[in-house]
Amino acid sequence: MLNPSADPNLEKGIVTQLRGYLAQSDLADDGRLPPERELSAALGVSRTELRKALDVLEAEGQLWRHVGKGTFMGSRPLDTFADIAALARRSNPAEVMRARIVMEPEICRAAAFTATPEDIGEMRLCLARSRQADTWRRYEAWDTRLHRTIAEASQNTLLLGLFDTLNAVRRAVTWGRLRTEPVKPLSDHHSFAEHEAIVDAIEHRDIAAAAAGMRAHLQTVERKLLDRQ
Repeated sequence: MLNPSADPNLEKGIVTQLRGYLAQSDLADDGRLPPERELSAALGVSRTELRKALDVLEAEGQLWRHVGKGTFMGSRPLDTFADIAALARRSNPAEVMRARIVMEPEICRAAAFTATPEDIGEMRLCLARSRQADTWRRYEAWDTRLHRTIAEASQNTLLLGLFDTLNAVRRAVTWGRLRTEPVKPLSDHHSFAEHEAIVDAIEHRDIAAAAAGMRAHLQTVERKLLDRQ
């Protein structure tokens, strides 16, 4: 809990600063944040101030902590990493994509019904930053953030938890050497137009188009990813 005697404007500013830093950072594949020592130095704040800001993001479901392991982006997917690792060992890229095609269009359908103007603004930010990405890793970070923002916009805690669990398994599954040159998406990369169509449908409350757009997008991703294996 934040100290009531502390300056609320300062604390809010640190939270905003932390959000911005995390949005621009290349995190580890498992979403692990840098150690508190590094984060506090990067932000120019004390570790106590950093922990208060982390508490705010954790309460919002933006990140979660595992004692002895670290702090991770997203909501806690399962009770232990062993659960994720076990699922990943039993799964494969084709299963992951089929699961996404089953789940995410329905999440998108729900988001089209409940998304707020703030949600749409966040989605638009993700679209813009993904186009500006100078590496595949940065593009994929913004792509993941867009899909999670859509899940958050569903305003359904269970759906968001299921999305985060699937996303954690997706990161843990071995995909092989799927990326080749160029080092970043080309300007006509299929996802740019597909993402735009999805967000447009959500913004216009077009439930059917939002779900259909997400399904078509993921089917294209599935075909391109699996063809490269």
